[in-house]
Amino acid sequence: MILRGDFSSKALRSRTNIQILIPTKGDAPYRIVYLFHGLHGNQGTWLDYTMLPYYAEKYNAVFVMPEVGRSFYANMKYGRKYFDYISEELPAMCGKIFNISAETKDTAAMGCSMGGFGALRLALVRHDIFGFCGAIAPAGTNPKHFLKVLREEPDSYRKKGPEEEETYTDIRSIYGDALEYNPEYDIFHLIEKFPAGKPKPVIYTTCGAGDNLRSESLKLNEAMKNTDFDFTYEEWEGGHDWYFFNDALKKTLDFWNER
Repeated sequence: MILRGDFSSKALRSRTNIQILIPTKGDAPYRIVYLFHGLHGNQGTWLDYTMLPYYAEKYNAVFVMPEVGRSFYANMKYGRKYFDYISEELPAMCGKIFNISAETKDTAAMGCSMGGFGALRLALVRHDIFGFCGAIAPAGTNPKHFLKVLREEPDSYRKKGPEEEETYTDIRSIYGDALEYNPEYDIFHLIEKFPAGKPKPVIYTTCGAGDNLRSESLKLNEAMKNTDFDFTYEEWEGGHDWYFFNDALKKTLDFWNER
């Protein structure tokens, strides 16, 4: 069953679009996946370009797909509080409406590209809710260098093309005009400063061998080697596209299902 609609969000102070996929077979309480779109996507992208309806039946899980624009799932400096929305309001709402498991091992954050970043940050910050993270070709995991480039050479970056011009506007909306580095948006910082004694989420990341963002995944994999996180990285042939993302989503769900 696919639910498509909108509702009035208190965190966003506006109406927002959302799509929810509910299995028609299997027994409740269901597992739940908060599935995040990338920079060029929206709440319907995963349903439009993958075999998600089949996966919902196979894995007996509810899939919740919010709309966040190009916000990187952040509480924006000039914009809406998307992180409050996905980390507080959305889980509370889903817990009231759907018959879902309350156990962290049954609650997952997944996403591709910008959505992979959102899933990582959500699982690392709200580890009390999310026991599993599936990040597919995550983008923007270590923003320190990128912000430095934008501060020092903004015109050079923006003149590369319309996409760079729009991205520059997005980043200013998130970080403010000064483009100040915020460690809370740095996945490497969140890993290093993860609170001692707290249960860590299981993290599974994937990336295509031909993906132009592969270097980010490799750096994350290298950083994780020195931690005690239950972390797995896999890559195979593919690029930053829906052919790979569809395959990666299935592998991610298989990995989660086997835990």
